[in-house]
Amino acid sequence: MRLRNLKLQDTYINSCNYLIDEPEKYKGLWQKEFNNNKPIRLEIGMGKGDFIYNMAKKSPDINFIGIEKYSGVIARAIKKYPEKLDNLRIINMDALNLENVFDKEIDVIYLNFSDPWPKKRQAKRRLTSELFLPIYDKICKNVPTIIMKTDNLILFASSLVSLSNYGYKFIDVNLDLTNSDIENVITEYESKFIKQGIKINYLVAKKDTD
Repeated sequence: MRLRNLKLQDTYINSCNYLIDEPEKYKGLWQKEFNNNKPIRLEIGMGKGDFIYNMAKKSPDINFIGIEKYSGVIARAIKKYPEKLDNLRIINMDALNLENVFDKEIDVIYLNFSDPWPKKRQAKRRLTSELFLPIYDKICKNVPTIIMKTDNLILFASSLVSLSNYGYKFIDVNLDLTNSDIENVITEYESKFIKQGIKINYLVAKKDTD
């Protein structure tokens, strides 16, 4: 997701009191940062923050961290949600560096409308590829758990295959989340897709440790 720089982008970023600077310093110390022992859930690719911010408001008994690679996007999230929540932190970083920031501390990973990288030669860039799954092993506290939403059938199908091949079991798979009874916090992209009548694919997967 590449956007033009937001006017006063640096001002938003520098003034945000829930954006973590130098996140590597917090590796192994995230519960201390939140000042509690509550579960920590991570959204990779938080975009403009609709999902992670509203999840944090809805569930004060859980800590949430959102990461976003592009500074222009994270600045828009900060502009949209300037109020600090005690159970929310955000980080401007690339997912490839996750193991430098977390050490067996994450309970659940959210992948919402990730870049599908549709071409075959791009498949390894998908967040459910064999490039990223070993990283999730290193950052998850107990059994790695992934909750995913996407409109893209290529990404969804490849994710089902790669997760299964890597030893994940599917707790739930749904090809029309919008018309299901699954509790759901809607993202900005999702809202647009729903208006266009596009079906949302959803899965919950846990790694089999037996």
